[in-house]
Amino acid sequence: MPTRVLVLSDTHVPGRARALPPAVLEAAARADLIVHAGDLVRLEVYEELALLAPVVAVHGNVDDPEVYRRLPARAVFERDGVRVGVTHGHLGRAATTPARALEAFAGEDVPPAVVVFGHSHQPLIQRQDGVLLVNPGSPTDPRQAPAPTYAWLELDGGEARARLVELSRRP
Repeated sequence: MPTRVLVLSDTHVPGRARALPPAVLEAAARADLIVHAGDLVRLEVYEELALLAPVVAVHGNVDDPEVYRRLPARAVFERDGVRVGVTHGHLGRAATTPARALEAFAGEDVPPAVVVFGHSHQPLIQRQDGVLLVNPGSPTDPRQAPAPTYAWLELDGGEARARLVELSRRP
């Protein structure tokens, strides 16, 4: 049975929203694993998600000091035969956020098949040089994106598939 991974980034609670959207919490309750690619802002977001499913999370560039102390800048895990790297995407010298996300794992002996990142608030699912890049966008602060978003990543027998989910904008 495939592993369903809820992918989040740039939730910015309480900066951009008072709380995680109900649709995100409902999705988290259905997830086998939650990945958060940084800019949680407060550790309470991590703790709230961890009540619903196991969480792999990294810190971003605007997180509180407690988040920086508790969460790494990057993480790598393997599930269902798929190696996944997680980073926020703000560190490095490359010109674009996706390129910085890839750069974060360039030194790995076994490179990740999937790289999850955030920072730009721009949702993206794209294969580049054999790596599936997943930026879930932001469920609370879409900026120039058409809608708030999160992503699902499905891991199954060494294969990975991802899809974006759009949330409705508040009226």
